[in-house]
Amino acid sequence: METRHIALLGSTGSIGRNSLEVISLHHDRFQLISLAAGENINLVTEQIKRFDPPMVSVKHKKDADHLKKLFPRKTILFGNQGLEELVSDKRVDTVIASINGTSALTATMIAIENNHRICLANKETLVAAGELINQALESTEAEIIPIDSEQSAIFQSIGSNKKEYIKRIILTASGGPFFGKRKDEFSQITVKQALAHPTWLMGTKITLDSATLMNKALEIIEAYHLFKLRSDQIETVIHPQSIVHSLVEFIDSSFIAQLSWPDMKIPILYSLTYPERNHFPNRNLDLGELKKLEFYPVDIEKFSSIKMAYLVLEKGKNAGAVFNAANEVAADFFLKGKITFDEIFEVVENIMGGENFFPIRTIEDLNQTIEETKQKTIKYIQRRLSK
Repeated sequence: METRHIALLGSTGSIGRNSLEVISLHHDRFQLISLAAGENINLVTEQIKRFDPPMVSVKHKKDADHLKKLFPRKTILFGNQGLEELVSDKRVDTVIASINGTSALTATMIAIENNHRICLANKETLVAAGELINQALESTEAEIIPIDSEQSAIFQSIGSNKKEYIKRIILTASGGPFFGKRKDEFSQITVKQALAHPTWLMGTKITLDSATLMNKALEIIEAYHLFKLRSDQIETVIHPQSIVHSLVEFIDSSFIAQLSWPDMKIPILYSLTYPERNHFPNRNLDLGELKKLEFYPVDIEKFSSIKMAYLVLEKGKNAGAVFNAANEVAADFFLKGKITFDEIFEVVENIMGGENFFPIRTIEDLNQTIEETKQKTIKYIQRRLSK
């Protein structure tokens, strides 16, 4: 079995912490070369002590200087340049990309140029720059293996089947904590309620995105680029138990699905070992004990995020980057208590509706879109608040 030499981008987040646990279970298969973190220096310090990576990168220079004093024999880097050096290291052949947002996009492109396997947990990468990423992949030997439970389920369910055999894919959504709420109740939802996910334990931003179904909207766009499907081949369904992680229907009307108890370590492990599988000790899935698996249609009037995802696919160009950036700003304002839950949808819809989209041909085009959209969204919200 091949040993994978790993650069972990986003070590202190939920995916990063789970990735380190997976790596620790299989020392014979995985060697941690480097890790990158943001501002949680206490946790990254503990991770360095426990996992002993030769290289580390953090967000700020002051934190890098602090770590150099603690670990004088290690290579300590910082900022975007630090990320780029980690993925350029000749010892690395696999990158776990789990930094939120689009800040690690350049590092991802460099990883592709270096023919690495990219275990992708950052859906914003393909949402904002799917065409750029796919163009880069075509001219290299790099590969993207998804970590998101839904995309991993699709990837596993497709297996060796040819693309032309796929009739449609169905992404499952837990429905978050507000599946049963009426739309007219959304304005009263608190931050604490929005962050109380019924089945998954995740980071703050992704948990909120799950509550608004923005997370599912992003996955629709991600799946479009990841599996190179038509928009009418991608559907979503509410599945409260979060046992069926997604399904594929083939042209002969057969369905194949991937099932397991909710645990991100399973798709992380598979992304690293593919096409092989390794033992993972997990709770036994007893279907007789479960008794039922429920599925419901998505109310796209209540969760307009899903409608917006298909608008993004229809518009193309830089629409994905606009959608993602506007949602990031709106989510941040909600988490700070400045706008209500229902206003997240209104803000993103307004920004999308007033945009003239243009093609993204370079990273500079993408960065311009992100920055302009964020500023436009901030100004729009501030005008609303001043009324």
